[in-house]
Amino acid sequence: MSDSAAFPVYDLVIIGGGINGCGIARDAAGRGLKVLLAEKGDLAGATSSASTKLFHGGLRYLEYFEFRLVREALIEREVLLRAMPHIAWPMRFVLPYHKDMRFEAETPTSRLLSVFMPWMKGRRPAWLIRLGLFLYDHLGGRKILPGTEKLDLAHAPEGGPLQEHFRTAYEYSDCWVQDSRLVVLNARDAEKRGATILTRTEVTAAWVEEGRWVVSLGGREVRAKAIVNAAGPWASAVQKGVLHRETRDHVRLVRGSHIVTPKLYDHDKAYFFQGTDGRIIFAIPYEQDFTLIGTTDAEHTDPDQKPRCSEAERDYLCAFASGYFKRPVRPEDVVWTYSGVRPLYDDGARSATAATRDYVLVLDAGGGAPVLDVFGGKITTYRRLAESALAKLSAHLAMGPDWTAGVALPGGDFPVDGVPDLVADLRARHLFLTDGWARRLVRAYGTEAAVMLEGARMAEDLGEDFGATLSQRELDWLVRHEYVRSAEDALWRRTKLGLHMAPEQVARVEAYLGAA
Repeated sequence: MSDSAAFPVYDLVIIGGGINGCGIARDAAGRGLKVLLAEKGDLAGATSSASTKLFHGGLRYLEYFEFRLVREALIEREVLLRAMPHIAWPMRFVLPYHKDMRFEAETPTSRLLSVFMPWMKGRRPAWLIRLGLFLYDHLGGRKILPGTEKLDLAHAPEGGPLQEHFRTAYEYSDCWVQDSRLVVLNARDAEKRGATILTRTEVTAAWVEEGRWVVSLGGREVRAKAIVNAAGPWASAVQKGVLHRETRDHVRLVRGSHIVTPKLYDHDKAYFFQGTDGRIIFAIPYEQDFTLIGTTDAEHTDPDQKPRCSEAERDYLCAFASGYFKRPVRPEDVVWTYSGVRPLYDDGARSATAATRDYVLVLDAGGGAPVLDVFGGKITTYRRLAESALAKLSAHLAMGPDWTAGVALPGGDFPVDGVPDLVADLRARHLFLTDGWARRLVRAYGTEAAVMLEGARMAEDLGEDFGATLSQRELDWLVRHEYVRSAEDALWRRTKLGLHMAPEQVARVEAYLGAA
């Protein structure tokens, strides 16, 4: 029996089903490579479902002189908007100004100002904020998104929820994204282009034989010309425990926690709050009825320890937001918390906040069997990270050129401003849909919402009603097309309907999936 018969041979085996792994899988499959992606849990089961849900340039990173990262991210915002207008959309951010806003200790900018303007005593002056926003408006060649405006909070509606001593704010543009859906849609598109996507499949060992990797996963073995270690928080564990490699490049684990409260205000804009401790948080409209507040930065030592929002982090976020809102945010107002571990590249920074958010790709081609380690990165730059990863591997694998810029993800084949038309069309085809129900489906599935509902003339045609507008038809779609195996997959990653459902409804979803 030949080796190829005994062992399926892939050009690329990718370890990790977060946004980096799925983005690389999609790009590689579209270049003609034979790709296998293995994820030990659910897609986006860790870091990639626990972000602040933003496509943003990272205004704060300008203070760390991360100009390349910010510019790349700003350019990508609009590239990504065009490719996924169903799951990503423009959002305006309101940044109230006050004289006690301070730098996080020891940023490069604060050190410079301490030399040339020692009287500032660590404060962020208004002129510096205006300069940062000017750069933010112009570094990325903005075309779709509107630029910065100054607001008089005494008269602007955005000032209504804020304490009265906030008189001035700056309003700028960034974008919202449904992070978990972004991961799944990349995986689906990768599979459509020929990739093999395996969830609940752990890579337990890999070794080199005759110039190729032999990879043990899910009780079987495959061969690969190259491996990508995109295991996120587990990247260092994969280096040592699976690939048996000693390296100086490691991840630094930083926990970011968020809280969710009932809706704190009625408009559709987000707030960017700056603290007297130098940190920043966002308050963002979330899932129609809620406000999302985050994030923290805390060291996290063990990737196998599930990250949780501590009481101290919850109280910190409540107090931080209460320093801005008229109505205090109390711990008892919090209806849900979530926390994720950012697998940053360990650059030796003194604090978690100061650690670089840029991605680092390290290629080891020793012995003719390449392995690429992926560290860090922002959700906004995942597509560029994938291009860079494949550029590093191009000397070892024959592949086609870059292709992903502007190519729509599943369901995203409509104009950036086309959501209202899709909602109206869906309601005209299915008269039983409420506006909110139709809008949710379009925001999740885009043009595929019509495919999902095809032939349904009344709500009963969609099968069992699980509550919160989740039908049996939709749940079956998630199982067939989106790798769903559990209620948690469906209700907290593919959707956030868990926020709207009673425990008995969640239990019914779990029972249905268990019987499927």
